[in-house]
Amino acid sequence: MVNEQKRFALFLATGDSTLVKKTYGGYFNVFVSTFGEEGEKWDLFRVIDGEFPDDKDLDKYDGFVISGSLHDAFSDDDWIVKLCSLCQKLDDMKKKVLGICFGHQILCRIKGGKVGRASRGVDMGLRTITMVQDAVKPGGYFGTEIPKSLAIIKCHQDEVLELPESATLLAYSDKCNVEMCSFGDHFLCIQGHPEYNKEILFEIIDRVVNMKLMEQDFADKAKATMERAEPDREKWQTICKNFLKGRSEQV
Repeated sequence: MVNEQKRFALFLATGDSTLVKKTYGGYFNVFVSTFGEEGEKWDLFRVIDGEFPDDKDLDKYDGFVISGSLHDAFSDDDWIVKLCSLCQKLDDMKKKVLGICFGHQILCRIKGGKVGRASRGVDMGLRTITMVQDAVKPGGYFGTEIPKSLAIIKCHQDEVLELPESATLLAYSDKCNVEMCSFGDHFLCIQGHPEYNKEILFEIIDRVVNMKLMEQDFADKAKATMERAEPDREKWQTICKNFLKGRSEQV
């Protein structure tokens, strides 16, 4: 018997920066190289430009990933309202959805959470987040050993201010109360960026400074967080892949 090809979709909620286009050929390739595996089919929907799959095609997919965005997840822009409606359908279907940054906030929004400006201000750079040991089930997508903490690249000005009742808090930090949460076995939400590397982060920081949206001093401090440390990129990759593919493995 031949295994059916697994199929996933990326809902891209941001435009491709010059660096990402030039170096990686676009964010789609960054996501697929981080979360994809050989033999899978990945489709791209630029939801920020109003590209969405037809409802009738949703069942063809094994899982979905929602990217970060410069837009506010609490906004009522047409495409954001449409994305919320689509995610509600995926929730009803119990489809696997991995929400990253903006995607994390969208999933919490549709489940009844409150999203708004980060109460402790913009978080940019490398941050260590603490796992809620009691909430993380051993043998699930985290593997058999639950790490006490993991380092991840952060880049956000909004956050989940109030978790929905149905959420399980999986991680927090001194900067953000909701770093990671889940809903049942089908929604996994991460405030940080498992797919980012130093180069991508620094380019975003420089762009935000050039747009006069951030002071140079703040930007320098954000970059300094990555001088002597690195994100636990491989562990994040394993967790996210395990979740999307519905398997458990040693992290």
